[in-house]
Amino acid sequence: MTTDYKGAVRPDALLTSWQDTPARQAIVDYVDRAVQEGGAQYVPPSERIAVFDNDGTLWCEKPMPVELGFILQQLAERAEQDPGLRAHQPWQAARDQDYAWLGHVITKHYQGDDSELTVLLDGILQAFADMSVETYAEIAERFLRTTRHPTFGRLLRECTYLPMVELLRYLEAHGFTTYIASGGDRDFMRPITEEVYGIPAERIIGTSAGLRYRGDDTGGSVVYQAKLDGFDDGPMKPVRIWSRIGRRPVVAAGNSNGDIPMLGYAGRPSRPGLRLLILHDDADREFSYTAGAETSIERARAQDWTVVSMKNDWATIFADESRGSVRGG
Repeated sequence: MTTDYKGAVRPDALLTSWQDTPARQAIVDYVDRAVQEGGAQYVPPSERIAVFDNDGTLWCEKPMPVELGFILQQLAERAEQDPGLRAHQPWQAARDQDYAWLGHVITKHYQGDDSELTVLLDGILQAFADMSVETYAEIAERFLRTTRHPTFGRLLRECTYLPMVELLRYLEAHGFTTYIASGGDRDFMRPITEEVYGIPAERIIGTSAGLRYRGDDTGGSVVYQAKLDGFDDGPMKPVRIWSRIGRRPVVAAGNSNGDIPMLGYAGRPSRPGLRLLILHDDADREFSYTAGAETSIERARAQDWTVVSMKNDWATIFADESRGSVRGG
């Protein structure tokens, strides 16, 4: 069984992978109030906007974000072609499969230090410069369909969290429009999001490289530039959400310090929001970690956001998982 959203979640099976806990009840209560016409917290359908981070919120991000595995592969190929790159980051880490360096870069970013993130981003932008968006989509989709998770052994596209996919369907069944607002690359996610989440490409907001049109006799192509158009994380998330949607969300879900502005942006005093923080605390079925999420956890508890414990609130994590460990043994 795969995590294809149509096959994984039946119309009569919404939120069944959630335990009967206060977190699940908070979701149900909020939605009930939002759809009750005439109620004090009624939200008109046009304003029922829900935004979700992707890495660590909708699918597994350890031992490193899925996209970084793809980038490693591309950078390593570039280093093989150009030996002069091998002694420099991020090509050195890619060629040596130094996952620790890459993970350290991401953790430092969520802790407020971007000194090495700029090095990584520069390498990524160079790797894909002048590539057409169609070519990029093809190789990204091939990677997602053929590469397996190094710990779980399942295909990367099967590492989506079933409870969160159910939540997407539950919200949509109540008139919400769902979007992804991720720090990950927008065009890396687009080839697969409709299949695994039911969210089409036009509702994906993410980090993006600059683009330009390259004309030719066959209609031309849109290609990437070696410069950043926008890094969709931290304070930029609300900005890019507004730029793309033109509305303030009322539901937001994330899992890291980089999601704090987006979570805080959901709702307003006259329109209460639902803010969900996914807590990775299940070392048996997934991973247990708080690095890069320390501030968000403190903020969630101080401002009464809904903290979702993987260990306590989810009966299952992946689509074909029994209640036991997905690691086997």
